[in-house]
Amino acid sequence: MEDGIIFNIDVMLAKRKMSVSELADRVGITLANMSVLKTGKAKAIKVSTLAKLCAALDCQPGDLLEYRRGEQS
Repeated sequence: MEDGIIFNIDVMLAKRKMSVSELADRVGITLANMSVLKTGKAKAIKVSTLAKLCAALDCQPGDLLEYRRGEQS
C-alpha cells in the first residue's frame, strides 16, 4: 500500500444523515464525480470543490481528508 490521502466523505455523510445524491446536488457536481471522490479514486480536487463540500457538510477540510502512510516492506 502506498502513501496517500483518504477521503472520509462517508463518515461526514453519516454524521449529517445526508445522502450522496443530496451532497452532490448541494456541491454542484455529478453523482459520478461524487462517487469518484467518495471512493478515493480521485487524483485531484479543486480547492473550490473542497470548500463547497465543507460548506454543505458544515465541517473543516481536516474532517474530510486524512493522510495515511503506506506499509513499509
